[in-house]
Amino acid sequence: MATAMETGIEKHNKARAVRPVLAILASLTLVVLAVMASLALMQGINEQIDDMTRTYEGRNQARELTLAIADAESAQLGYVLTAGNGFRELYARALGGINEHALSLKAVVARTPLQADRVKTIVDDIDLRVTELARAMDLMRAQQTVEARALINIETGGRTMDPARLALEQFIGEENQKLLARKDNIDATRPWLVATIVVALVGAVVLVFLLLLRAQREVRVLAHDRRLLRSKNEILEGQVRQRTLAVEEARMHAERERQRVETLLQDTNHRIGNSLATVSSLLALQLLRSTSEEVRQALDAARSRVHAIAAAHRRLRLGGDMETTTADDFLDAVLQDLAGSVPDKMAVKLAGEIDPIEIKARDATTIGILVGELVTNALKHAFPDGRGGCIDVQLKRDPAGIPTLSVSDNGVGIENTAQLGESGLGSVIIKQLARQFGGKATYESGAEGGLRVIVPLPGIEPDKAVG
Repeated sequence: MATAMETGIEKHNKARAVRPVLAILASLTLVVLAVMASLALMQGINEQIDDMTRTYEGRNQARELTLAIADAESAQLGYVLTAGNGFRELYARALGGINEHALSLKAVVARTPLQADRVKTIVDDIDLRVTELARAMDLMRAQQTVEARALINIETGGRTMDPARLALEQFIGEENQKLLARKDNIDATRPWLVATIVVALVGAVVLVFLLLLRAQREVRVLAHDRRLLRSKNEILEGQVRQRTLAVEEARMHAERERQRVETLLQDTNHRIGNSLATVSSLLALQLLRSTSEEVRQALDAARSRVHAIAAAHRRLRLGGDMETTTADDFLDAVLQDLAGSVPDKMAVKLAGEIDPIEIKARDATTIGILVGELVTNALKHAFPDGRGGCIDVQLKRDPAGIPTLSVSDNGVGIENTAQLGESGLGSVIIKQLARQFGGKATYESGAEGGLRVIVPLPGIEPDKAVG
């Protein structure tokens, strides 16, 4: 009797020990099956989403290609009708857009042979029609206006790219239909995915509950590992502090070197300015010893220009990047030097209004020379016989955002401003200096008399990096 009872108890205990294991195995199996089903559904959805993404990108590239084609046609038509160079630039940009979007469209559909063949046919047709557009542009550049207009059928309203545009619109419409169909497929798959996820979550909750006791032992192991990690972390923090100190020392050393280089550059500019000032003084001494009025005038002009260059070098202060400076800091100082060089017998006031425009340091001296030349010309010609007045120097942006230098005076002026800038060494110097920055000096009479010289300087600003 006792033996039978012990045997029953032993079987019961074994059954109790086996039940948790079976429950864990069952829960784990349920979770695995649900996860596998979810992954299969997710993979299908991801493939459809990827397909939708490619379809969407292909549609967008086709739309952008259509817009680029329209821009090219519009630019071609504008150039044929007006012969304006602005339309040539628009046409060139539009051709670049056509090539770019055509290549992108080919890349998007490359994984689908049928679509790739169709897109290749469309792009080849576009290339042929672009050639026809180019023929009209070439005729216009050859000044064969009648032939160019006849080629594009202005009177009949024919559009060279209409067939290509229609093919692209059909392609876009079909891609939209594909997007809708794939969206419907995803919507149909979503409930099954949700159901499998719910089953996986239920199995996971049961499995987590059964593994809770075992997790307690793992927690103790984690606590031990945490202590080890804390110890290693303290060692790493010490190493980081050492590295930080080394980096800070290196940064301070680099800063000291930068300051030293900046000081050397400033000193170099100052020495150049002093050397040029010495040359100016030597020219002044030679001027005093010369008896020829023509030679005296030439020496005086040379002395003034060397003095202007010397002043520009001495006043140059570089920015933090060692490559730029600001126009207001530099030119205000140059104008102070120019004002100090005005003879006491001339009752002429020099005023300036300079915006803080960033300019390239290597061009600053040239700009200072240009300002000095314009001011010197005004002092020389605008105020004869002790006449008083004012010279106003401005460097501002015009409505198009282009930095523009203007020097105006209220002196005697000149009747025919159209002939200015064509002769005379000063005018030639102004013309050459303005050309360095992509500008051209224009001369106009002031509203209240005098003369105003306007020089656009689009090239004085540093190039901005992309990105």
